[in-house]
Amino acid sequence: MYQLETFQYGMLAYSKAGHDKGKLYVIIKADHEYVYLVDGILKKIANPKKKKIKHIQIINEIPESIESCINSGKKVTDEDIKRSIKIFLKQ
Repeated sequence: MYQLETFQYGMLAYSKAGHDKGKLYVIIKADHEYVYLVDGILKKIANPKKKKIKHIQIINEIPESIESCINSGKKVTDEDIKRSIKIFLKQ
């Protein structure tokens, strides 16, 4: 079974299964069986995608812009999510 601590708020994850296979998301919440993912475009913070943990591949990295929002106590927005994904994909 997966350890819940490995899934942190703000981490990037690829979808490994489903119609969105290969799409990059940001984890905003995790429980024992599911993670809740957002991309800032189709899946926004107000309505995240619920996906089984076994159907994602996490990237042990939190983008700088999201990490700075978390550390400063500022609320992470859909724009921050979109920007972080775009910057990561350009690397």
